[in-house]
Amino acid sequence: MSTSVATPARSQTTSPSDQISAGYLDVRYPVSARVASYSELAKPRIALMVLLSMGVGYLLGSQGSWQLLPLLNAGIGVFLAVVSASALNQVFERKTDALMPRTENRPLPTGKLTTTEVLIFAAVCSVVSFVYLLLTVNTLTAVLTAATTVVYAGIYTPLKRYTSFCTAVGAIPGAAPPVLGWVAAGGQLDIVAFSLFAIIFVWQFPHFLAIAWMYKDEYAGAGLKMVPGSGRRKIVGTISLGYALVLIPVSLLPNHFGLAGDFYGVIAVVLGFIYIAAAVGFYREESRQNARRLLFVSLVYLPGVLLALTFDHLRLLNMTTFG
Repeated sequence: MSTSVATPARSQTTSPSDQISAGYLDVRYPVSARVASYSELAKPRIALMVLLSMGVGYLLGSQGSWQLLPLLNAGIGVFLAVVSASALNQVFERKTDALMPRTENRPLPTGKLTTTEVLIFAAVCSVVSFVYLLLTVNTLTAVLTAATTVVYAGIYTPLKRYTSFCTAVGAIPGAAPPVLGWVAAGGQLDIVAFSLFAIIFVWQFPHFLAIAWMYKDEYAGAGLKMVPGSGRRKIVGTISLGYALVLIPVSLLPNHFGLAGDFYGVIAVVLGFIYIAAAVGFYREESRQNARRLLFVSLVYLPGVLLALTFDHLRLLNMTTFG
């Protein structure tokens, strides 16, 4: 049932960000709309990718002795942390979100949810995530997951206002999920875990730089420094191409450490060269079309590599078991 409440009188010239700060947009919405808003806070597509990469890390770290219940427990805890980080991100960016067309319809800028209730929601999710992982998985997973939330929401998010280096900082929590899965399965923080971290860390740069370039005007208008190079031509394309090139040898680290065999190696190289081709196109001409193509290829690359790595790892385990 929908109920309405009076909102404070305000000037016709009040900006959206000022309205948010003053609480003008804190209005009531139907239950169904509020549930949908909380779902939107969680960014389901990002959460799904996080869970996929976390699951891959778990399967690799378990070395063939994985169990479903611990994997589900790890997934629940990590998911809650992702929700918390996403909600905190939107709280801290509620003013800038209101200034950008791509984010102005999020729950906080539109007033579908209030800042206070989202903060409470994020805090509850974060605490439950930590305690749940501590009780059902292990201490290392709980601590690393909490640290990931802190780096994403507490360092990366505010850093956007000051430097484009924020992308490198944001890539750290972005690359953490397979490591979280690895330690949840009982693995150690060793060079093998780092190889999984490195793949996603490097992959993120062309991916996020393509997004940043596509929305550079919106980011600049909101005061966010997401694009390196201060507007100089080919800087973003050059950085994207550089990381795409580095990704080829980095993606082969799992082969070096015995996590996968030739099948994965071939898939990783083929997908890597496709990624490079898209980055070359963006380097030659920094256009919206080429940025979109690079973004699309990045979204094909990561699940393709992760699935190939998982398949080949399981294939090697079966060969060892039954060979």
